[in-house]
Amino acid sequence: MIATPIPDGVLVELGSTGGDAGTLGLLVRDQDTRRLLLLRAVLDAADAADPAVCSAERKARLREDWALLAEADRATPPPGTAARPSGAHHRPLADARPPGVALSPARARLFHPLTGPWALSCLRGLDDRERLPGGQDEDTARRLRQDLAHFGAVAAVAAARAAIPFTVRLTARAGLLTLPSLGSLRTAARGDAPVDLAHRDGRLTFRQPDAPDVVVHLESGIGAWSGALAWTSVHTLPGLLPGAAPMPLDDVDPYRTAPGPRHRTLGAPATLDDADCKRWLQAWSGTAAALRTGGGQRVTEASALLRCLVPLERPPGAGADGRDSCSATRHEAFGALLASPPQDAVALAATLVHELHHAKLAALGDLVTLHHAGPEARYFAPWKTVPRPYDSLLQGVYSHLALADYFQRRALVTPPPDAEYAWSRHARYRAQVAAALPALVASPDLTVPGRLFVDEMTAAYERMAEHPAPRDHTARAQAYVKAARALWTQRHAPALPRPKG
Repeated sequence: MIATPIPDGVLVELGSTGGDAGTLGLLVRDQDTRRLLLLRAVLDAADAADPAVCSAERKARLREDWALLAEADRATPPPGTAARPSGAHHRPLADARPPGVALSPARARLFHPLTGPWALSCLRGLDDRERLPGGQDEDTARRLRQDLAHFGAVAAVAAARAAIPFTVRLTARAGLLTLPSLGSLRTAARGDAPVDLAHRDGRLTFRQPDAPDVVVHLESGIGAWSGALAWTSVHTLPGLLPGAAPMPLDDVDPYRTAPGPRHRTLGAPATLDDADCKRWLQAWSGTAAALRTGGGQRVTEASALLRCLVPLERPPGAGADGRDSCSATRHEAFGALLASPPQDAVALAATLVHELHHAKLAALGDLVTLHHAGPEARYFAPWKTVPRPYDSLLQGVYSHLALADYFQRRALVTPPPDAEYAWSRHARYRAQVAAALPALVASPDLTVPGRLFVDEMTAAYERMAEHPAPRDHTARAQAYVKAARALWTQRHAPALPRPKG
């Protein structure tokens, strides 16, 4: 991880909702290094675990999976990429790549966004505090067995991508064996059944008792195809820009959404049919152009930060309260965007701007402490009906500031009626920022880097006044925020805790 202080220039760039390739690369490399440390923590926790929690046999298998990953990490890089420094094979998977060095197949799998939620699930299952006084209950123990067994699938994908021949035994989960970023096999047995997997020359062969072999062929970059009905490949979209790697549209990974109850505004994880895939492709095909109308930096940040799309169903009660879509990011799944089917390219571009700024701020927060505010929920945010903690307010203002910037730039370069729509969105988002930004600025809990960051957010907000929205859009936006504040105050102000001091 980064050991030196974050340069002021980085805070200024990010505070203005910008960030060039170097600044964004700093965030990405730090997150990648944290992923390697997280994986190391899983292996260390498993090694230290009581045999009743993680058996000697399971520990030995984890070491075998790690060895296969290390072998994949030592594999010759693809033509045209930088070679691994001499002696690096003595420290396999020790750190993230230096700038300009291509990812090895092993690291490409470990840095796949959905590997993060898997690793955290493993750690929770291995944590002493998660165990009952009399030992793990059966559901917890089974989930841990499934989580640890998934490491074999991660290692197998890395080795296959590195063109390493191997034969391993994997374990399906409730009748489904998922190879992350490739696809899933529906097994003949319905339970947690063993499946033998062999790889040679880009060809994967699955063998099960009392079932015919299933042969799967690796595709370039993402996914794998097969004529067998039992195999479902991960969907892919073309690269965001010409020459870029395909973008996974992953509706098979078991870790693509968080376990437990979903937030009420989010739809369930979706399983796509042909019509769904077509809708995603139509919107995605125009997304780079739509992003570019809102500033070249929007394409840069999407290219640097986005690694995976996870499709969701439309939110519960879609349309009833004005919402017909939903989206989210997960801190532990850096690089993944969860979203319901996009209406069009502009809507998808706006979703990217919104959610990637949550990802940018979360990644920056891992590098530097921006504030010391507590978790008390007492702040007004026009986009929420309940009080927000300071950190949530900062996240919301930051993403809305980015949207205000995006739509203002788009309004200035697109003809009617697109410009009118863009001005209306800009006016709404800027009015919302105006209502919440003073609370951020006034906080005594900002650190020195946090003060610089918030001051640059304020400067970015003020610069927007150079190109004001038409008065009718501004008036409607201000009336909306005024009504939201009045309703919020009526509901919550009497019950809010008084500020200290």
